Amino acid sequence: MQPRWDARARTLMQLSTSSLTGLARERRDALFGTRVTFSPKVFIPLTQLCRDRCGYCTFAHSPRTATAPFLEPDEVLAVAEQGAAAGCHEALFTLGEAPELRYPEAAEWLAAHGHVSTVGYLAEMTALVLAETGLLPHSNAGALSEEDLATLRASCASQGMMIESLRADLVAHRGAPDKLPARRLATLQAAGRLAIPFTTGILVGIGETEADRLEALVAIAEAHRTYGHVQEVIVQNFLPKPGTAMRAAAPCPRDDHLRAIALARLVLPDDVHVQAPPNLTEPDELAGLLAAGIDDWGGVSPVTVDHVNPERPWPSLEKLRAATEGAGHQLAPRLTIYPELAARPERWLDAATRFPVLDRADADLLGRDDPGALWPERHRDAVNVGTGAEVIQVGRRSTAWFSGAGVDPSPVPSAGGTVRGRVREVLDGVRLGQDPGAEELEALFAARGGEVHAVAEMADEIRRQVVGDEVTFVVNRNINYTNVCTFKCRFCGFSKGPLSLNLRGAPYLLTLDDIADRSEQAWALGATEVCLQGGIHPSFDGDFYVEVTRAVHERVPDLHIHGFTALEVLEGSRRLQEPLESYLLRLKDAGLRSLPGTAAEILDDDIRAVLCPDKITTDEWLEVHRTAHAVGLRSNVTMMFGSVERPAHWVRHLLRTRALQRETGGFTEFVGLPFVHMAAPIYLKQGARRGPTWRETVLVHAVARIAYARDIAHVQASWVKLGPAGAQQLLAAGVDDLGGTLMDENISRAAGASHGQGLTPDDLADIARAAGRPLRQRTTLYGEVAQERRVAELTS
Repeated sequence: MQPRWDARARTLMQLSTSSLTGLARERRDALFGTRVTFSPKVFIPLTQLCRDRCGYCTFAHSPRTATAPFLEPDEVLAVAEQGAAAGCHEALFTLGEAPELRYPEAAEWLAAHGHVSTVGYLAEMTALVLAETGLLPHSNAGALSEEDLATLRASCASQGMMIESLRADLVAHRGAPDKLPARRLATLQAAGRLAIPFTTGILVGIGETEADRLEALVAIAEAHRTYGHVQEVIVQNFLPKPGTAMRAAAPCPRDDHLRAIALARLVLPDDVHVQAPPNLTEPDELAGLLAAGIDDWGGVSPVTVDHVNPERPWPSLEKLRAATEGAGHQLAPRLTIYPELAARPERWLDAATRFPVLDRADADLLGRDDPGALWPERHRDAVNVGTGAEVIQVGRRSTAWFSGAGVDPSPVPSAGGTVRGRVREVLDGVRLGQDPGAEELEALFAARGGEVHAVAEMADEIRRQVVGDEVTFVVNRNINYTNVCTFKCRFCGFSKGPLSLNLRGAPYLLTLDDIADRSEQAWALGATEVCLQGGIHPSFDGDFYVEVTRAVHERVPDLHIHGFTALEVLEGSRRLQEPLESYLLRLKDAGLRSLPGTAAEILDDDIRAVLCPDKITTDEWLEVHRTAHAVGLRSNVTMMFGSVERPAHWVRHLLRTRALQRETGGFTEFVGLPFVHMAAPIYLKQGARRGPTWRETVLVHAVARIAYARDIAHVQASWVKLGPAGAQQLLAAGVDDLGGTLMDENISRAAGASHGQGLTPDDLADIARAAGRPLRQRTTLYGEVAQERRVAELTS
């Protein structure tokens, strides 16, 4: 075979190992920063029968030594359920190649179970695991035809096959017809034509030369450049095993392995990841693999052994994290499909696997990293979810943290090693007074592991400088005056169309007297603020909002009226065909004092087109608040995060509102609102993630504090969505305000939140006390509350 590599590749082979690995390390850092990924998974050895006889393999058995030809469905499902319960994301199906062509026992077993081939049974089992556990199947079935690959694509988020080597005369592959180079390359290329996210790799030390390794790597690179489907390349070192034909062969020299890793990083396209199995290297030598250029550890299981190398146990995740952080990197779990391909599901995933991938993804399209089980959600009644169905969840419940779910989040881990790289550079710049822009804020949102703790510490340092140690809150009541809405926000579980069926409660519309009565009751209970928000009822004209404001103000003149989203204000002015400024002045004259920032969601029109296509645009939201500030009304900034957007959209939201604040100075606080997924129509229709992870929640609040610094003095935690334990943790990440006591909060509960409809001042005091911070009651605009209006719990 004529070598297919260029002069640059030849030059790389001439470099010393230290020079070669140095170049690879620099390239890896430039591409992936400090992040090193791994896939938490279970091994499912569907069959250990194989028609091939490789000289190094102990995985393959004969019918005489195998316990059974194949695992039964209940055995497959039992392993997968263990993985889901342990927080895994991947089910790796390992198996021998076409054993039915060699062993009658295999063919007979398959026939008895309704199949003519191993691939047919594999497809049934991958579909079973996907449906019952939500684990993402990755099949490693060897050299397959295009038809077989297509069959598996329907239930596998990714597939794989090691090239191993393209050298045809290796002793290791005698008696292995499926290891013929042409057959392996044909499978690789067929996977590309079918747009299958694919894993491949080379096996180092089985008799090949460095030139042979380079030949295989270049062939993989060429296939990827044609089809774009190679996600990762495994660079695996050979270790001899007792009982094999190669038991007396020397293990792969460490220097050869490191050079092969470095060559892979330098020869492969930039969007191909490079991994080396951590269990095939001694624990004290793992740092060397990182130094050679890997950015991924491959699959690591907390549940099952490596059935291909059972004599080599996995390092615990704690040891793997310690080795990774000790080398200046941060460990992050991923899915079996990498983010580069998961971002284009319509190309790279079958329709049946798209939502299961989304359901386990974080905002970076890596794996959700909150500990605990993650089961698919089942619902008894979730058909009519266009305008808010009554949703009853059935079946197994996840135990991982989700916003609104009633599970306390795990604390953010402190840095286990030196925080370096881009996150360190940005934080150092912020400390020196530099104004972070889009690129810097995106770098902070990419923080993992100990980097998150460092970002939170910086945010808390800024909080201390800007507002001190006090934690503030306001005594208030929410009045949601109607749940009928003509708009079709896909995330909203609260509003009801007038003809909806299966409603979570009947449609309602409070009268002016109802609203005034509730406001008066709130004042009697110690409230200083009433928050007025509701759906856009088809019968409203713009004067409704003025009349509501006047009714409350006349009944309780000293009660601060915090009301009406930018959507309500703009819709009111439009229905009256009144200029926005004039309309806001009339609301102010009637008694309105400030606007909530809700209806912002994400201030990016691409995302709004998905979440709320008929709602106000980004520019309209900004203009309403600009005009409100101009007429003397204050407002706040909210951001709903964790549904369909990515971190770049968070950055745009922060920078657009920061720019407006620098123009007007009218925003009082930033309020992060993590998406509550449980009864949200867009989630029930399989169009959104399960809300943010806890890491993302911490970062949103911390990065907001860093982005706004002194521009917006206050950062608020929404205890309704976070729970008291979550709110307490955020007090160490730049947050200084706990919002309101929120008597009768309904909107979050309608979306599935379970944290109650109000906290007492004593409850809030407990949160602050647990964080070691003093609590102060405030007015809506952060002023001092008159002595006679202060709550007794804090003055006694």
